This record gives sequence, C-alpha cells and structure tokens, in this order.
Amino acid sequence: MSTGSPLSLPELEDRIAIARDNIRQLIEQGAGSSGAEDEARNADRIAQQTEELEKLTKQRDALLKK
Repeated sequence: MSTGSPLSLPELEDRIAIARDNIRQLIEQGAGSSGAEDEARNADRIAQQTEELEKLTKQRDALLKK
C-alpha cells in the first residue's frame, strides 16, 4: 500500500481511516463466515491491515513531532 515517498498528514490520515475501516469490515466478514480456511485467510488479512495501520500511525506521529 505504501509508495516509499513521504506522505502528507492528510494522506496519512486518509490511509489510517481506510485501514481502520478495512479491519472493521474484515472482522464483520469473519463473524459471518465459517470454515477453518476462511478464518485463516481472514486472520491473515486482518494481520496485514493491522501492520499497515501501525506503520501509518508511526509515520503520522513522527510527522506531528516535527
């Protein structure tokens, strides 16, 4: 999802909001699905989105400290 170029604060805020919404949707999908394969895939996707959210949050926090 990241491009490697510095993002502005509004861009970071937008991406953080998107990541949070993606996590929310994945959790909702997980509640409605069944089967170990679906659960594993959903858990992987949630982990990826959570990792992205943490990275974006750190970038935003670093930008705000400047």
